[in-house]
Amino acid sequence: MLRIQTMRMAAVHRSSSKPHQINDMSGNGNNWGSNLYPSYPPSHSPRASIDPMNQDSDHGYAAGAGTGYTPVVDQGPSYNSEPAVDSGPMWSASNEKPRSGGNKKWYILGGVLVLVAVIVGVAVGVATHKKSSSSSSSSGSSSSSSGGGGSGGGSGGTGSTAGWTMSANNVVQYNPKDLSQFTKDPRLHPSFYGVAYSPAGSILPTCGATFAQVLEDVYLLSQLTTRVRLYGTDCNATELVIDAIQRTKTNLSVYVGIYIDSDDSVYQRQRNETEYIIQTYGTDQIIGFTVGNEFILDNLTALGSQDPTSSAGIAAAEFLVAKITDFRAMLASLSLKKTIPVGNGDAGSYTNVQLLSAVDYFMGNIHPWFGNVAVDQAAGWTWQFWQTNNVALAAQTPNHPQTIIAEVGWPSGSNDTASDSDGPSLANIPTLQTFIDDWVCPSNSNGTEYFWFEFFDEEWKAVTYGGVEGFWGIFDSTKQLKNVTIPTCTSN
Repeated sequence: MLRIQTMRMAAVHRSSSKPHQINDMSGNGNNWGSNLYPSYPPSHSPRASIDPMNQDSDHGYAAGAGTGYTPVVDQGPSYNSEPAVDSGPMWSASNEKPRSGGNKKWYILGGVLVLVAVIVGVAVGVATHKKSSSSSSSSGSSSSSSGGGGSGGGSGGTGSTAGWTMSANNVVQYNPKDLSQFTKDPRLHPSFYGVAYSPAGSILPTCGATFAQVLEDVYLLSQLTTRVRLYGTDCNATELVIDAIQRTKTNLSVYVGIYIDSDDSVYQRQRNETEYIIQTYGTDQIIGFTVGNEFILDNLTALGSQDPTSSAGIAAAEFLVAKITDFRAMLASLSLKKTIPVGNGDAGSYTNVQLLSAVDYFMGNIHPWFGNVAVDQAAGWTWQFWQTNNVALAAQTPNHPQTIIAEVGWPSGSNDTASDSDGPSLANIPTLQTFIDDWVCPSNSNGTEYFWFEFFDEEWKAVTYGGVEGFWGIFDSTKQLKNVTIPTCTSN
């Protein structure tokens, strides 16, 4: 971990010696001047190359891949836990995955409990109807902000929220007996094409991700977008997200991240966990597998290079291609009913023809802040950078992979005044709002596919890296919406 962090810190603070002027495609002749290889932030979900199996006494699961988040058949609400959920995920300390044949008793027990619940529910429903049919509802005024599921999903209804509970950070109220019912925040709109997200507590070796926290995140994410980019499978992060999406019936799909570094065991662990997730949850919520994040950037930075077409850049690409080929073989062995694209993610200028020729899509992290761009020029600069470094290069390959902006955003603060400016602009709420306004709706209109970076402020980044690294979220670290206005335009 220390080696990885040190290398990425160097990537943040290095400066390019290649200034590059980019002309405005609109014909206005504006220069969004920056450089061809702007400095990029560290990888936003690094994983250590070790896999300690530390039991978490607070949450009851082990930290490593395939070690313990074991969903069970719905068994009714958990009245003895707080907060209660409809089927209460179970965490196990065992390293062994459950065998499908061993779950029969749960299906039998679940069927009995469901039958009992139906009988009780009918009786209660009749009694409640008799009691309330002669009086008008006093909860109808709250129907605009409660009772429905997330964007495109969940169950409707405008009934009372009596008996509902608050989410982990007290920002969403939901029905513990039906997780598809939750209150909506009128300030949120499904404006973003996608959002980059890592659950809190998804970094080895400490871990700590919980279903309650992820459930809250899914409720909020579903009101902003229909697509989520994930970074890795460690600490049960991907499994928790997919489980929460299925339980809430929200209209969210994910790009699953498979993190890679030079230690092959890291890839093997994440590949095996992904295979288990597919076998357990299916693929309905999965729209892509991103094998590797900023791998070429990290390797070249360690060698003091910035050229992805160098021998070192090509060697890194070939390493990635071998992993991508292996991952595709794993998918083929599962005989899936649909073909799911397999791609790669890296800093926007750190890819090459060798890699692009082997993927279905490439995700480029493009941050105008690290390109020292003024905020009022940042949107145009980002789009042009993507066109020049990703779209044009992909067109040179025989397979013409899809290109997506994997990370784009603007920081709202800094740990210190020395880092609160990229030169021409500050990191604060007004500049964040400017970039949201300049980027989101125009990108939706012109069909740019992007993931806003990021969902919420991650405190571990502020501690580990300092500067602006912990201040990129739409929400703060306690899931409070920052003082920004979310656009009302809708992304396809």
